Amino acid sequence: MARAGITADRLTQAAAELADEVGFDNVTVSALARHFGVKDASLYSHIRNAHELRTRVAVQSLAELADQVADAIAGRAGKDALRAFADAYRGYARRHPGRYAATQLALDPDTAATSAAGRHAELTRAVLRGYDLWEPDQTDAVRLLHSTFHGYVSLERAGAFHSHPRGVEASWTRTVDALDSLLRAWPA
Repeated sequence: MARAGITADRLTQAAAELADEVGFDNVTVSALARHFGVKDASLYSHIRNAHELRTRVAVQSLAELADQVADAIAGRAGKDALRAFADAYRGYARRHPGRYAATQLALDPDTAATSAAGRHAELTRAVLRGYDLWEPDQTDAVRLLHSTFHGYVSLERAGAFHSHPRGVEASWTRTVDALDSLLRAWPA
């Protein structure tokens, strides 16, 4: 029997919050059961297993990130849109490290197709249209931007940049400037 007040959506939200506190890899059914003050078995009437829980957190996090990026780039084009996109992406990763990690979870094709992953890719493509990039260059540029943003965020979170006197904000600004220059002069 389902415990009153516990729903799959509440479990997902609690798991997302827990991911930000302890890391996405440390989100378990047991940890979530402790959070709700119930036995592990009580949660299985709402979720099938830990994989489903992790997938639900990933899907929710992708939607949150897409919403924040969409709000940031609305009405912007070119470098302004690129900077807004980059800052929204990085800001989400900084505010929600566990949820950001969840956005990197490999989803099965059906789940990916119904998640905000496609919306996120379309938002990236919208920014790239401001640079007059079309296929197949657009796909290459989407991959470049994702790789650069994810790499920077991951290294920054790991503390890799803090031993150098140059501030990470200054380097972030230059990174986005360099991407803008590259996108404007995309090789033929």
